[in-house]
Amino acid sequence: MSGDRPTYGGILRMYGPGSMDHVDPASSYYMLSGQIIRLFTRQLFTYLPVARLRDWTQVTPVPDIALAMPTISADQLTYTIHLRRDALWATNPPRPVTARDFIRGFKRMCNPVLRAGAIHYYTSTIRGMAAYCDDYAAAVSDTPTAAELAEFQNSHEIAGITAPDDHTLIFQLTRPALDFIHILSMMFASPAPVEYDAYLPDSAEFRRNTISLGPYRLTRYDHGRYLRMERNPVWRRDSDPVRHQYLDGVEITMEKATPEQVGAVIRAGAADLSWASPVTEYYADNPTDPGNNLGYALNPYLVFNTVSPNAGGAMGKVAVRQAISYAVNKAALVDIFDKLSVGTVMWPAHSAIPPGNYGYENVDLYPSHEDRGNPDRARQLLAEAGYPEGMTLTMVHRHVDANPEVAQSIAADLAEIGITVRFVEMDHSRYYPFLRDPANARAGGWDISAPAWTPDWFGNNGRAFLQPMFQTNEVRGTGNYGCYSNPEVDRMIDAALSATDPTAAHQAWHAVDLQVMRDAVIVPILVHAPTIPHLRGARVRNAIAMPTIDRWFDLSNLWLDV
Repeated sequence: MSGDRPTYGGILRMYGPGSMDHVDPASSYYMLSGQIIRLFTRQLFTYLPVARLRDWTQVTPVPDIALAMPTISADQLTYTIHLRRDALWATNPPRPVTARDFIRGFKRMCNPVLRAGAIHYYTSTIRGMAAYCDDYAAAVSDTPTAAELAEFQNSHEIAGITAPDDHTLIFQLTRPALDFIHILSMMFASPAPVEYDAYLPDSAEFRRNTISLGPYRLTRYDHGRYLRMERNPVWRRDSDPVRHQYLDGVEITMEKATPEQVGAVIRAGAADLSWASPVTEYYADNPTDPGNNLGYALNPYLVFNTVSPNAGGAMGKVAVRQAISYAVNKAALVDIFDKLSVGTVMWPAHSAIPPGNYGYENVDLYPSHEDRGNPDRARQLLAEAGYPEGMTLTMVHRHVDANPEVAQSIAADLAEIGITVRFVEMDHSRYYPFLRDPANARAGGWDISAPAWTPDWFGNNGRAFLQPMFQTNEVRGTGNYGCYSNPEVDRMIDAALSATDPTAAHQAWHAVDLQVMRDAVIVPILVHAPTIPHLRGARVRNAIAMPTIDRWFDLSNLWLDV
């Protein structure tokens, strides 16, 4: 049966390169992983899929396990949230999710083994959470056991999160935060059952023992190779206002393959959707509207490892980073992506905050003719920095999709100014975990890389780029891959977080953007549309690309023509 009427049954088959970064919601920050995490856990608030996206007001949180939107005090510092009583863990016997489960989830974000990548969203907003994280790191050993972590979590509290009963949560903030509901909607903010105390965060034991709260449960996960989910028999549609359980399950085969190869498998009917590979195609309900100003992504951007000891610590020197900022030919990279991403809206980027996001202003501190680079100015700055003969840098990159071509293009640009690039290739399953571990940065395992960044939410979202990417955060799990640390930028971010007037907040975030670009912490390369028209197999119905999971489909609302 086909058309707009849902059908039940069938296994959704996905195929492509890569893997989840982490299965553990407290640690995962790869939006590709969000497709799967959305199927087995829930948050207080979440997002509905929007088929015909026009502006950011359509991408706003709705109650998930919360019964309704919160009650907010007059000073905007206290949020009271009441929980559903019919949301059940798939335990034996099933039991309700409680307020203490959410508190446990927030505590787990602070674990020093694999901390949440955007932990600053929470520590700068919730009273007492920064102190809790600091105390946690100081209290446990360098290689703690699960029991040691659980002992700290169960004997210490976050001052600003309390539970007067099993179905009520009260958050007390350090300052008004107009984006707080968005922060509560991130997958980091998932509840955690008491059983998770027995496992180290995102360990093999954790992955084998995830407990479902959503319509599907994880039954097999071989990192970088295979994933399978089946129906969660405990889940009920009347307890979940957002998700459905149309499918019998989800099966993902993970193999190194080009977008063309992945597309051929889908068109042949051997798979239904791509996994981690941007196989695009025009279709009638194209979710990308170039005029929607939703909030574009940086994809890719060049990040510098500012603590690398290589080449005499060159990446720690502003003038060297500025030289490379002038050297990159962004127009050539547009050509590379044009060949790969039919129908995708993109153009050269010039700032850390791309268009459509809070704090964006059209400025370019490193201009060049038609965005093709200025090697003469780059060579001059490099010589002034003490590198007239150039240097050798290590670039880590993913080995699939357009990433090798992007790396080669950047290397060619740097060769023009005397910089030799040594490549280290990685698959999807290793890449982001590698970047998120500061030990690799400190050891000089890389100097430059070209990841992507999509805003975590839309609308009032100035912090969604600048805080995780640039605020001091040299802890495993960080989104500040290059370990950049500037006390003045930290102070400016703090001031921007305190701005409650929209105009003042916009200007404050723009000021942070300017300072980051003066420091040349990254080279913004391309502005990328927040949603793209992914190829869908012939059986797939109601596949909606969600910008809050980095343009991938909401698997909890699609069905198959079976």
